[in-house]
Amino acid sequence: MTRMAIPMIELDRVAKHYGDQAAVADVSFVIEKGEFIALMGPSGCGKTTTLRMIAGLDQPTSGEIRLWGRRLNEDAPWERDAPLVWQSYALFPFMSVRKNVEFGLKQRRLPAPERRKKADEWMERLGIAGFAERGVDQLSGGQRQRVALARALALEPEMLLLDEPLSALDPHLRVRMQSELVRLHRELGITFICVTHSHSEAFAMADRVVIMNEGRVQQVGAPRDIYRRAANHFVAEFVGGNNLFAGTASSVGTRLRVDGPFGTALAPRPAEFTLQDGDAVTLVVAADRIELAPAPMGADNEVEGRVVTLDFVGSSVTVFLETAGGAELRIQQSLSQIENAPLSPGQTITARWSQDVGFFLPS
Repeated sequence: MTRMAIPMIELDRVAKHYGDQAAVADVSFVIEKGEFIALMGPSGCGKTTTLRMIAGLDQPTSGEIRLWGRRLNEDAPWERDAPLVWQSYALFPFMSVRKNVEFGLKQRRLPAPERRKKADEWMERLGIAGFAERGVDQLSGGQRQRVALARALALEPEMLLLDEPLSALDPHLRVRMQSELVRLHRELGITFICVTHSHSEAFAMADRVVIMNEGRVQQVGAPRDIYRRAANHFVAEFVGGNNLFAGTASSVGTRLRVDGPFGTALAPRPAEFTLQDGDAVTLVVAADRIELAPAPMGADNEVEGRVVTLDFVGSSVTVFLETAGGAELRIQQSLSQIENAPLSPGQTITARWSQDVGFFLPS
C-alpha cells in the first residue's frame, strides 16, 4: 500500500480569536515544498494573521499548523526556519547594509568571517554589494527591499514569508521586483508564502493563490483557474474582470437560458449543481471574452447598451456599458482594438459572446 506524501506545511482547521472576534476561522489548506503561494483578500480578511501564525508571531486559538507532519503551534519564531520580510522591511537604521544582512547570522552565532562571506555573497546576488557600508537611510525603497531579502535569504531558510513586500515601491519598480522575486524563487527552490492585496502581484508571481474573506478560505487554486472559474460570488467579484448577470434559469435543450435586467443569454448547464426552471442564478462572463459590434446580428448572447465610460490602463481598455434594463457590462479590449473602432460616451453599441464562455453560480 502506497503512503501518501506528507505536505511541507499544513493548516488544519486553524482559527484565531481576539476576544469574541474571529480574525481567522476554520482555515485549512496545504503548501507543498517549493511552491510560491499568495494569500490574498480584502483588508481584515485574515491573510496577515494567517501568515503571522505560520511565522510563530501569533498562536492559533484552535487547530494545528504542521511542518512535515510535526505540530508547530508552540514553536517560537526562531525555531521555525521561516524568516519574515516585513512590509516596512524592519531594517536597523543604526547599522550598515552589511551589518543588517549579517544580523540573523550573528544571532545564530556564526563566526565573523563566515558571516561576512555569506553576507557578501547575498549582497552580490541581489545587486547591493556596492552599498555594503552605507546606512539603510541612504538607500531607495527598492534597495532597502533587497537588503531585507538578503538578510532573510542569508539564513538559507526552508521557507520565506513575505508580508506585502512590494506595497511601498513605486509602480514601475514594483513590476521589476515581481520579476526579481519570481527569479529568486525559481533559482532557490525554497517555499515562498506571500501576503498581498494586489491581484496583479498574486496572479503574476504565485503558483497557487489562497483567497480569503472574513477569516475563511474562499478558494485555492492556480491563478488562471481562479480567474476563469471563480468558486462563488465573492471570488468572482473580488478578482475583477467578471460580469455577473443575475436572472432566472430555464432549459433550452442541453443548455440553460438566463433572463434578467441585462437581457437573455445561454450557457452550458452546470455539472456541479442542479438547476430547475425558474431557479435564481448568476451567469459569470469574463470581460475579456466579450466582443463589441456596431449593431446586433440577431445571434444568441447579444446585449445592446450605451457606452458610459472607458477606463484606460496602459494598453488595456475597459469599456463600461449600461443596458436598457439598467444592468452594467464591462468589456476588456486592447488599446489597438479601440483605436481601430473608436468609441465615445453615449454611443450605442452591441456586446456579444460565445455560449461556451459563461458559467453559472447558484444564487
